[in-house]
Amino acid sequence: MSTASDQPKKWVFIINPVAGNGFALTLTDTIREMIVKYNLDATVIFTEYKGHASELARQYADEGYTYIIGVGGDGTMNEIASPLVYRNDVILGLIGGGTGNDFIQITGFPGRFGEKEWEIFFSAHAKPMDIGRCNDKIFLNGMGLGFDAQVAAENYDEEGHVKEGWKYKYIWHILKTLFVFREQKMTVVANGSTHETDCFINTVANGRRFAGSFFLTPNAIANDSLLDICSIKRLSLFQRLRILFMVPKGTHINDEHVNYFKADKLSLRFPSKVPFHVDGELYFADYFEVAVLPGALNFIYNPEGAHYFADTHTSEVCD
Repeated sequence: MSTASDQPKKWVFIINPVAGNGFALTLTDTIREMIVKYNLDATVIFTEYKGHASELARQYADEGYTYIIGVGGDGTMNEIASPLVYRNDVILGLIGGGTGNDFIQITGFPGRFGEKEWEIFFSAHAKPMDIGRCNDKIFLNGMGLGFDAQVAAENYDEEGHVKEGWKYKYIWHILKTLFVFREQKMTVVANGSTHETDCFINTVANGRRFAGSFFLTPNAIANDSLLDICSIKRLSLFQRLRILFMVPKGTHINDEHVNYFKADKLSLRFPSKVPFHVDGELYFADYFEVAVLPGALNFIYNPEGAHYFADTHTSEVCD
């Protein structure tokens, strides 16, 4: 007699058709081909509005689907993951279809799959991964305050939509904000101590890369039960430019203006509401309670890639 564990595991691919300026949608035919090639019991579904990915992820998890796969960018994957925190009965995965594709670096896959990556992905090697929580929101890759949050704010219109031409305008907004940004006082409580600083950048992360090429937290490990914090103090224009050129290589963490540390939780307070981003999505607040949620999600990763996991036990979950 067969049991539930003997039954083929079901997959659902949640495609955000607008991610990557429509690139995610172009992956549909390839995904259908892979479903046939690997003989998967699978469903392909498309998101229709903001928040829909969360609804679909919860629905398919409750219906017994084992593999919940996002096809899109960081925001899409965040939506899918949000209702599934500590759901040990599901395994998540991401097929990169976004613009920046920062989160996928954690898993060791590139932003665009080649033949080898498709094969490794459907081998479905998985590891438990930490995530972060900021107030009532989770983040898979990281959250940012200060300069980078202001840059993110410049990329949204008044109705909260990302402006077209984001990839190129982002560079312009970085350069513009370098000249006009003004630091605010920030109170930090972490690792049993309290201090006040001028916040140029304050990044709290589970991953390492932001905005496609900025390694603000280059020492982050996605399963060490800690968050990496990069806190950069008030800088002159010359210092801002110098730090900016150091960040792509991660060497800025050795600069005297940078406080880089790890913590499992911290509190941040500002005198008034400021912009902050969570996995690229923009919000506003003046108080932040941030904590790590160890091993909160099981994620497909590439054991042959440059993933951000420590070398711990691998959960082989393929049939």
